[in-house]
Amino acid sequence: MRRQTKGLHALYAKDPVDADRKLWGREVDPVSRRGFLTGSSLLAMSAVLGASIPFARFMPGGLIPAALAQSEEAFEIEGKEGLRVLNDRPINAETPAHLLDDDITPARYMFVRNNGLPPERAEIDPATWTLEITGESCQTPTTFTIAELKERFSEHTYQLQVECGGNGRSEYVPAASGNQWTTGAVACPTFTGVRLRDVLEACGIADDAVYIGYYGADRHASGAADKEAISRGVPMEKALEDESLIAWAMNGEDIPYQNGYPLRLVCGGWPGSVSGKWLKQIVVRNQKHDGAKMAPPSYSVPANPVAPGTEVAKEDFVTIQSMPVKSLITYPRSGIEHAQGQPMEVRGHAWAGDLSVSEVHTSIDFGATWQKASLNEAPNRLAWQRFTTQVEFPEAGYYEVWARAVDENGQSQPMVVPGWNPKGYLNNACHRIAVQVG
Repeated sequence: MRRQTKGLHALYAKDPVDADRKLWGREVDPVSRRGFLTGSSLLAMSAVLGASIPFARFMPGGLIPAALAQSEEAFEIEGKEGLRVLNDRPINAETPAHLLDDDITPARYMFVRNNGLPPERAEIDPATWTLEITGESCQTPTTFTIAELKERFSEHTYQLQVECGGNGRSEYVPAASGNQWTTGAVACPTFTGVRLRDVLEACGIADDAVYIGYYGADRHASGAADKEAISRGVPMEKALEDESLIAWAMNGEDIPYQNGYPLRLVCGGWPGSVSGKWLKQIVVRNQKHDGAKMAPPSYSVPANPVAPGTEVAKEDFVTIQSMPVKSLITYPRSGIEHAQGQPMEVRGHAWAGDLSVSEVHTSIDFGATWQKASLNEAPNRLAWQRFTTQVEFPEAGYYEVWARAVDENGQSQPMVVPGWNPKGYLNNACHRIAVQVG
């Protein structure tokens, strides 16, 4: 018989506790979730990592060391740099964490999340592009050109955080279907446009309006003309916020083609799927919008916790709204070497959906102890916040730097992957990077 082999990620995806046992001889405590390494198993892991592990006694079980979880596989898209491809039809690509270090995400580092196929680039003409406002709860249906939007309504610019609802999906066990995002399906550029509220009010909002939905020019991935790629929306309360925009510019320039050129909706703090791209129509609804990807399990999670692998009835799902508190270490890059005895700067961003972040903490001992980082105020509501700190390592060896954010309501990121859900949404576990100190 031919011997069968499996990769590291495949072993951990199938059964992380069993993978720990097979690879390192590590046993996981079912209560604390710490992974206990014997002398020989500690030597085995240290040999693979190339250094001793000073805080190995605190390392959670069932977790691939961050140094081994890295990938250098790159993908190039027009106008983008360094993105990693997850799918090519439709195109989906994420940004490595270290490329997200700018306060304002450059267009070239904005992740790409497509549910369908973009309209042909040669067929897009901003001069003739139109947006229709209609729906059963729209009193005066109207169609605008982009030029008319610019002429009739006040222009606004906000820095807005956009994150895919499935960001972090790759860590769920058992694996959830969909693009296996790690940490890079998030960005926070500036968007310029007009307030969605101003446009809707100009067209008349009926008293029974409860939701808006959007339709874009993108096509279903199958190419079928009778199928929608995606058509989602938000409740009126979210639609009428100051920061909800109909945008034509990102970072002061045209929105990149793969990110919705020439016109898109932006509702920061909620799953990126509510921010429709290649925007052609907005409908004002007297019921919850029922477009493509609005029905469970799409962009929905169980109303109550379920055991991993559970089949959940559609009536037991709730639609995702505000995203959970989260943080990302953007400097240094995971896997670096650092001189012992020298403090190391750590920085990154934190965000919390509709809320602000109140604190960020970092740890070098797998969460046994934490130190508070310096945290900047957001430039405006729904933008991420910069955190910075310095850490010092007591001896040479392999370390992981972890980051944990806390929102204004006191909700903290979990140290490990949160409650499983069938589609792998809302993973806000602590981000971690690997550092070799010597």
